[in-house]
Amino acid sequence: MDKISAPVPDAWEELVTSALLGTARRTPPGVAPGAEAPVALLDAAAVETVRRRAGLRPTRAAQRPQPAPEDTRPPLPAAAGRRLAMLLAGRPGMGGGGRRGAAPDLMELLPQWLATANARGYAAPPQLLPVLLDAARGRTDLRPAALAFAGSRATWLARLNPDWRFALRATPGGGTALPSPQDTEGVRRLWEEGLFAERVALLSAIRAGEPAAARELLATTWGTERAEDRLMFLDSLRTGLGADDEPFLEQALADRSRNVRATAAELLSALPGSALAARMAVRAGACVAVDHTQDRPTIVVEAPHECDSGMERDGVVAKAPSGRGERSWWFGQLVESAPLAVWPGRLGGRTPEEIVALPVADDWRNELHAAWCRAAVRQRDAGWARALLGTPAAREAGGPGAVSLAERARLLSTLGSAERAEWVAAFIATHGLSEAFQLLGVCGVPWAAPLGRAVVDALNIARDAGSYPWSFSGVMGLAERCLDPAEAGRLEGLMAVPDEGEDASPGAGGYWAEAFQRLVTTLRLRATMAQELGVE
Repeated sequence: MDKISAPVPDAWEELVTSALLGTARRTPPGVAPGAEAPVALLDAAAVETVRRRAGLRPTRAAQRPQPAPEDTRPPLPAAAGRRLAMLLAGRPGMGGGGRRGAAPDLMELLPQWLATANARGYAAPPQLLPVLLDAARGRTDLRPAALAFAGSRATWLARLNPDWRFALRATPGGGTALPSPQDTEGVRRLWEEGLFAERVALLSAIRAGEPAAARELLATTWGTERAEDRLMFLDSLRTGLGADDEPFLEQALADRSRNVRATAAELLSALPGSALAARMAVRAGACVAVDHTQDRPTIVVEAPHECDSGMERDGVVAKAPSGRGERSWWFGQLVESAPLAVWPGRLGGRTPEEIVALPVADDWRNELHAAWCRAAVRQRDAGWARALLGTPAAREAGGPGAVSLAERARLLSTLGSAERAEWVAAFIATHGLSEAFQLLGVCGVPWAAPLGRAVVDALNIARDAGSYPWSFSGVMGLAERCLDPAEAGRLEGLMAVPDEGEDASPGAGGYWAEAFQRLVTTLRLRATMAQELGVE
């Protein structure tokens, strides 16, 4: 040690290099090579560590952070606070459809707990904010509800810990206080000088309360904005979209950016009274007619032979995707952008149900009905959605116009919550659960009584039949989160292990018993959680 007691230039770097390479390959200055070199290296590192620490010069103390903002919301009830700590400490259940046992999956109950707490307007306990933000960091689906519950303190903490930066990105303006719409000078300054996220937050906030003021603000800088920014700003006009927005959107149809033009056209087509909707109605109407020369009235289609400049200006994309014919591609865009109200007059005064029931010549049926489905969703037309869905008991389970489960789910989203639940319940009663998972996802929570009964009855039928149980694990998971807790009592009889028939899957009875035990336990836990949060 005496040989290295004097300071050596760049000693620390030499010691680190020797430690990484090994003393057999490189011996640091002042250390004799040989078998004792590793020990001498460690001694030298200890001395150098003390020297480095002793040689530190005092610096100015870091500025203390500003106090966290006050949360004026009512405090969380003590029992609910303890429940939140338990949920945050819980571990997710097994994935992949494996056996999870009979214990509830606590982490899967956290989204519902947060939704209820937010609806009740409670403030988050300060001591639980770090673990709440950690949970939201790992699960993006939790972030909106978790950040709403955490309030302004989430952004305060995010500025102190880079692991929680997502809170700054997810909070409009990064937590920056937005000026009120009445503060015209503050609004102008932030709009002209603010960061992009702040400008988006400002525009969205004004649009929610004063749509015209937001549109006028956007118009002041529209010509100088970047294309990608124009697209984001234009998307904010979906909130409160109305006829007064038409002149601005018509101007956007001539934008340099194809994406901006397409978005403007989509917004205009959602306004049935717009000039673009009228132009699309003329184009689409020229492609569809009723032929009365056949045995029964039949819809005939003559798709456009070209995509002219006027069609492109109105948002029709000329280049078809791979595998799609150009004419059918253009035709579908015209029909989905035309007001649905024009078709009864164009097709002999028929109702939507009668129109959808007409045969369509030359294999154009799927293309025409799929375009009407997209139009019904875009225009939020429940009448056309019902016609295209058809009856749940129809032989073609998706109805006459729905060509996929995703399309049926979108059509259902245009209906009221009660009607949605009734339709899906009837669908399950007829066709079982094999195709119902995606449809269940658009139903309100908790499920209405008819839908809950239909799901439980279908699961019970599968249980009694000895069906392969793991194929229903997804529906079971949904039932744990969405079934009305009041149904728990009705399910108690299903918790016993059923007799397994000759055709039953091995071990199916035990799985079904565990799954129903977990379902009942989870429903009761959800009921307790609601009581703790003050829900009657």
